[in-house]
Amino acid sequence: MVVDEYVQARPSAGLSAYVAGYSGYRQAGVAPMRHLGLPSPWLTMILTLDDPLVLLAHPDPRQRPGRYDSLIGGLHLSPAVITHDGWQSGVQVAVWPLGCRELLGMPAGELAGVDVDAADILGARAVAEIRERMVHAPDWAGRFAILDEALRRRITSKTVRPEISYAWNHALRGMPIRDIAAEVGWSGTHLTDRFRAETGLRPKEAARVARFDRARRALRPGVSIAAVAAAHGFADQSHLVREFRALARCTPSEWLAEQFDFVQALTLPPAQDG
Repeated sequence: MVVDEYVQARPSAGLSAYVAGYSGYRQAGVAPMRHLGLPSPWLTMILTLDDPLVLLAHPDPRQRPGRYDSLIGGLHLSPAVITHDGWQSGVQVAVWPLGCRELLGMPAGELAGVDVDAADILGARAVAEIRERMVHAPDWAGRFAILDEALRRRITSKTVRPEISYAWNHALRGMPIRDIAAEVGWSGTHLTDRFRAETGLRPKEAARVARFDRARRALRPGVSIAAVAAAHGFADQSHLVREFRALARCTPSEWLAEQFDFVQALTLPPAQDG
């Protein structure tokens, strides 16, 4: 029997400052596929429910391919390559970078461009318990509630400096770094350095990834690529195509043809601006 499920949900109110959303997926008996984990303004946490997640390539080419029961990936500027043999199931969590200190106990910058075993951050026992409970939950709502409860228990008081929060929210809206620096009273260099240490990207890189992500989410079969480019701040269709080649290693048309049905094509995030 073929199973092909994708279900999404928002976190509880107490987690909305840390988590943009949950995506549950279950595929069984489908054709083997290769998927791209594209750059986005959120960190990715994945907890599998059965077979491991298989990464053929990480955003950082120095990382070796691997198999993960759980994974947390930092912000990045190139795609991860994920494969499965027709069977996969798990929950993917979109984590706000500015919430990492409170939720994961470290700045998102420490995970920049890399994928790590979630057990190394959340603890092996905690991850095993969450996965076990989700496996036995009766439905996706129950799985999301289990994960939501576990993540809420992790919240600490390790907050981000307000200057960085201001810079993140305004950089993603396209505000020039010199104007942001003037607003927060820092030099452009100091702001860029602190921003990168906290999030893993420079302000211009974060703005670039956010614009790319908005355009990617707007792409649909039958929708003009030129119209998407114009609506999301690209100079023209060629500009958007160049960004896709740089950040996704494919063109928009190729992504639509090969990747659109994967879980990362869903449109749940964003819920707020960090």
